[in-house]
Amino acid sequence: MLQKLAEDRARLAKLDPQILELERALSVLRSQRSVVKERLDAYKYPVLTLANEVIAEIFVHFIPEYPACPPLAGLQSPILLTHICRLWREIAHSTPKLWRAVSLSSRDSFSLDPNNIWLSRAGCFPLAIRMNEIDEYNVVEPSLVAAILTHRLRCEYLELRLDDHVPSLPHIEGDFPLLKHLDLELELEPDDKIEFSSVPMLRSAMLEVYAARWVVLPWSQLTTLALHTITPENCVPILEKVTNLSECSLDLYIGNENYIADPHIMLPHLKSLKANGDGSMNTLLDSFTLPLLSKLDVCEKLLGPNPISPLTTFISRSECKLQCLRISCMQAGSATYSAAFPSIQELIFETEKDPRALHVLSV
Repeated sequence: MLQKLAEDRARLAKLDPQILELERALSVLRSQRSVVKERLDAYKYPVLTLANEVIAEIFVHFIPEYPACPPLAGLQSPILLTHICRLWREIAHSTPKLWRAVSLSSRDSFSLDPNNIWLSRAGCFPLAIRMNEIDEYNVVEPSLVAAILTHRLRCEYLELRLDDHVPSLPHIEGDFPLLKHLDLELELEPDDKIEFSSVPMLRSAMLEVYAARWVVLPWSQLTTLALHTITPENCVPILEKVTNLSECSLDLYIGNENYIADPHIMLPHLKSLKANGDGSMNTLLDSFTLPLLSKLDVCEKLLGPNPISPLTTFISRSECKLQCLRISCMQAGSATYSAAFPSIQELIFETEKDPRALHVLSV
């Protein structure tokens, strides 16, 4: 027992110097750590030296350019900026331009109360509102439509996809003093006309077949119009009214085969016309007179079995100086068009077999 105690005393005498040596080394490391930490704490990252106004402008360029709507979460969402640090969160929340465009749906938590969560942060800025996700899992709530429409006086760009679960569709009517673009799709026909009578700034509209049939717009104001999944007989009554149109896009499908359009659709300011789909363009070309048309983009199958003939007649009647002719789903062959229209500066062909393959001929 005495021998064991003697061994422990000898061991203890050796441990004390080792501990002292390690404590001295630890003290040196702690001193070095303190110096490094002070140096790091004193450093100001360049981004943190910027004025709040500069940071806010950088934030605005981080999200998609207005009126494109950023996602509600994730990359390119202003919400992401609020998760970096307290300062950035405060700057983001106080930058109205970050919140003036929003894409909403009933399944998104941000959409459930747009007055308090997103749109209220936009301050007095004009708004771009997009609600276009309709499927069997995403029923649009009438309360969401109502909440959106409380901002109608500031709405500048409006895109709505409304299904049969939204009653009283005419309630989307009313004053939209800043509205420049309307994109409206109705999944079912409404019970009555939907009239946008007080839209003095409206210049552009995109409508599908039900919206085109039931929506009333100040047609003569429009300079840009797109009609989707629409028959010639449904789009002609509208085309007769849009006398100041400069750009037009038509997505046609087969309607009444015996329909004969009014042969006098004069659009004196139209410069660009695009037509595709499964319907017939012959009827419309026989009716159109477009003296300022410079660009025509048309799917060849819309022109019938002899596409050159209706094009020749149309260009001759309109007396337009066509500069660009684009033919998609081409079968006739580029040489046929080149021979028929030698004065057109640019001919673009997209074959039916490979839509990605473009053949461009420039005079």
